[in-house]
Amino acid sequence: MPFHPSVGPPIVSFAPLRLKRNEERRLRAGHLWVFSNEVDIAATPLTAFSPGQLVTIESSRGGPLGTAYVNPRSLICARLLSRRVLGNADAVTALLQRRLADALTLRQRLYRTPHYRLVHAEGDGLPGLVVDRYGDHLVMQVSTAGTEALRDAVVGALVELLQPAGILARNDGFGRELEGLATGDPQVLYGSVPEFGQVLEGGLDFTVPLHGGQKSGWYFDQRPNRERLRAYVGDGRVLDGFSYVGAWGLQAAAAGATQVLCVDASAPALALLSDNAQRNGLGNTVETRQGDAFDVLASLLDAGERFDLVAVDPPAFIKRKRDAEAGMEAYQRLNRLAMQLVVPGGFLVSASCSHHLPEADFRDLLRRAALPLNRRLQMLERGHQGADHPQMPGMPEADYLKVAFCRVL
Repeated sequence: MPFHPSVGPPIVSFAPLRLKRNEERRLRAGHLWVFSNEVDIAATPLTAFSPGQLVTIESSRGGPLGTAYVNPRSLICARLLSRRVLGNADAVTALLQRRLADALTLRQRLYRTPHYRLVHAEGDGLPGLVVDRYGDHLVMQVSTAGTEALRDAVVGALVELLQPAGILARNDGFGRELEGLATGDPQVLYGSVPEFGQVLEGGLDFTVPLHGGQKSGWYFDQRPNRERLRAYVGDGRVLDGFSYVGAWGLQAAAAGATQVLCVDASAPALALLSDNAQRNGLGNTVETRQGDAFDVLASLLDAGERFDLVAVDPPAFIKRKRDAEAGMEAYQRLNRLAMQLVVPGGFLVSASCSHHLPEADFRDLLRRAALPLNRRLQMLERGHQGADHPQMPGMPEADYLKVAFCRVL
């Protein structure tokens, strides 16, 4: 399918968005977000802008701070694209091309095969844009109105840079709802994209769902933590509490586990996991059980089952700050169940991908989960997202993934 960018009137200049006094300090310190309460709405009313519109950010004195896009409907009302003033659409397109080329250069240096997160939003200087690469196929996730407005330009730049066989847009996700963007089925934007893709990781070959899977089909961010898992497996029994298509469980089986039980609520995900196990010669080691992880772990505990290693990598339980209390309780309950399933001296690998759960709170919920059990918890290592998920030092919010490798005594 050929790519035909939409044609519109050229942008010759960008309207100013002025900040209140001293509200530029965070931007100058390296952050990329502007919140709605930081805008001088008397000078530049937010209601005058349309979602996705490009603007020039100004200090309270009118000094330019860079080029951003705006969404007056969102709490994060503007996101900085460049600290330079870009005067027209051609300059913005050139910026996109440079940022994408820079992102590709990093991944080609880090990874031997083309299976990685190619673009990680703010970490690659492209807020609201995620692109995952599955060989010749790309899966895009656009989560902001500004990036939605630039989508054609992004697709054109990706086609020029990589000549992919196809580009798929996943039009779901909580971020789109917050930005007032429509959600819906995946959409092929260029070429053709098969229902399933391939990922090579840790010497294993995985088939992953591109159109119907979770997120973009795979969780590349946990790659270094799954590699580190191998050191803890030995020849014991392993429980993978949120297995999806087998990323954690199959790595454990390949590392020498005698038995791996993979639990997930999705029957299609478990069917694909079984296929992946067979393809990699691990079918005799890996078993599956469908059901809610909390219920399955509780039933395993009641049945007297114990494991040498338990891994729990759940979805985000805290998607918004107002979900913090309920989310903390869910994490604590999950980890308490997991700890009770670990044999004395065994290991717990616990993860959280909640942006709104600080590292200190994550450590504390593990402590509180262990205390009523009269268990002693040793934290051995901490993991974070891989290098294809780069972070900006001025944006601590970007350090979202937390992984604790623990010994349970």
